[in-house]
Parts: sequence; structure tokens; C-alpha cells
Amino acid sequence: MSRILVADDDTSVLDTIAYAFEREAFEVDTVADGEAALTALRNDTYDLAILNVMMPKLYGTDVVREMQFRNGLPIVLLSARDGLAERIEGLELGADDYITKPFALDELVTRVRAILRRQERERCKGSLVRTVDNLVIDYESSTVYREGQQVALTRSEFRLLAVLVEQPGQVVSRRELMEHLWQSAYVGDERAGDIHVSNVRRKLGSDLIETVRGEGYRLRV
Repeated sequence: MSRILVADDDTSVLDTIAYAFEREAFEVDTVADGEAALTALRNDTYDLAILNVMMPKLYGTDVVREMQFRNGLPIVLLSARDGLAERIEGLELGADDYITKPFALDELVTRVRAILRRQERERCKGSLVRTVDNLVIDYESSTVYREGQQVALTRSEFRLLAVLVEQPGQVVSRRELMEHLWQSAYVGDERAGDIHVSNVRRKLGSDLIETVRGEGYRLRV
């Protein structure tokens, strides 16, 4: 049984989300502010956290910043703000998904299941290491090296890069990238994938990933 933490200052939203996941056989803990969320994450073990961005005491994004000590915990951010800048901030911090309110509960449950399935698949990759030119990607430790230098990527950035590394020189569509990212046919806003690509380019070099207009992206080899 997967255990998740849900943090939202709106009691009706909190109760509704908790009910939806408990109905799907999840174990759910709920808190109503950012400080309580941070305390729970520091003192207990969860498979995933769902955090509202705008909360009293600490925003959800502030909780993510403080959670560097729990690297590897999947995070879903919820927000009524749908601006590109807000999405970029959440994804840059390392959130696995950014979902805007209002949303369908079935969609939220589906996205969470997809993240947890993806995490389990990554654990099963074992000690696989791939090398493409001067790029080395280690699936076991989720680390990336370029020209011998380790480069820190968020979990979502690592997964996106891994898809391109597995198909070097081949065009991968934006939709395919998002389907791999979420492990679901529901991919939501494809701009999230573009943001991840932009972040990977900034960290690993603009020459690494080529945009193929009207088609998608490919890893240059």
C-alpha cells in the first residue's frame, strides 16, 4: 500500500483528495499548512507528497526547497496559478508534476499512480549505465556526467534525458516525451516537457538536444 502526504489549507479540498485516494487503497495523511507538511516529511516516511503551493506559514514551493534532505521523494504541486513562470519555478525546484486547480480527482489519482509506477520501473533498472559520446547516465544512482563532470538534474529532468539517451539521434515527439515522463496516455500540458528540455540544455549545454521543428527533440550524436 502506497503512503502519501497531502497538504492544503482548504479543508474541503483536503478531505476530498484524501477520500479519493483512500478509496483507491492509498494510506493518506493530511496537514493544513506548510510547516506541518515539512515536519511530517522530516519525521515520517512517504511514497509521495501532494502539496498546495499557496499555504499558510510555508508555501508548497518553500517546502520543496527545504526538502533537499529527502532527495528522491516524488512531489506533486497543486496551484490555482497557471502561469508559465509558476510552472517553471515548481519544476525547477524538482517537482514531478504541477497540476492547476480546479482539477478532476480521477486525473490527480492517475497522475500519482503514473509517478509511482515510473519510480518503481526506475528501481528495477538495476546498475545500468549508458554512454553516448561524452555523456554518461547511471540509472542506479540517477546521476549524469558530461565530459567527466557530474551535473545535478532533478528527477523529471533525468527521466526526460534518459528517454532521449535510449534513442540517440532519433526524433522523439513532445507527446512521447511526456508519456514517458508521466507513464500515462494523459500527458497534460506539453509545455511542462518543453520546460524540462530547456532546463537540461541550460545544465548540460545547448548543443546536446536538438529541436526538430514540428516533430520534437533528439539527442545529438
